[in-house]
Amino acid sequence: MKLISADLSPYSAKVRMQIYAMGLTDIEFDLPQEVLIGKLAKISPIGRIPVLLTDNATIPESEVIAEYLDDRYPDQALLGHTPEERAQVRLISRIADTYLMNNIFMVLSQLDPSSREDAVVNLLMGQVERGMGALEQHIGSAEYAVGDTLTRADCTLVPALFMCEHTVPLLGVENPILVTEKVAAYWQKIQNHELAAKVIAEMMRGLIARRDGSEKKMVLAAMAAARGE
Repeated sequence: MKLISADLSPYSAKVRMQIYAMGLTDIEFDLPQEVLIGKLAKISPIGRIPVLLTDNATIPESEVIAEYLDDRYPDQALLGHTPEERAQVRLISRIADTYLMNNIFMVLSQLDPSSREDAVVNLLMGQVERGMGALEQHIGSAEYAVGDTLTRADCTLVPALFMCEHTVPLLGVENPILVTEKVAAYWQKIQNHELAAKVIAEMMRGLIARRDGSEKKMVLAAMAAARGE
């Protein structure tokens, strides 16, 4: 199998962390030219990463991929031990995806202060704060987000909280983790977990590439290659 993925993409990162945690070694990571030149729709109609390519299917959307991997490898599934735990894992993953990451992605269109619309920032950050408040209520108080083992909730939260810490302040807005207690304590602890640290390092590598221009150079090189230059 092959996972089309990029370092900085939090949706890709959550799937990579799940793959690491499940101990899966038969999935190759790839960033094909189609992603770099904006033509991923040739591979997957949705046109967004991550995409899992199997022998029989093209599977887009990170949460769908996550469910597929748990179904395909049930003995290594990361959904928790009881129906209540599994519901909690899905809930926290949904909060991280829907209220944190989705709104952060939309608000990043406002990074340029010269064209920033405060009303848009306030609206979207209000949704992020709403999600953070819900997460504060639902997250566990121990080492992991749910229960006493690493689950898909952690795999989704680690990239989402990375984005909260490293991108939201670029808008002149306070990191929303800082106003929490349980989430802040969780974030401090989970960063020391081997697999979380691995994914955070990958995302930081992607963030550095975006900031220092090497990502842009990679895109320009791919576009030139696609033109046959």
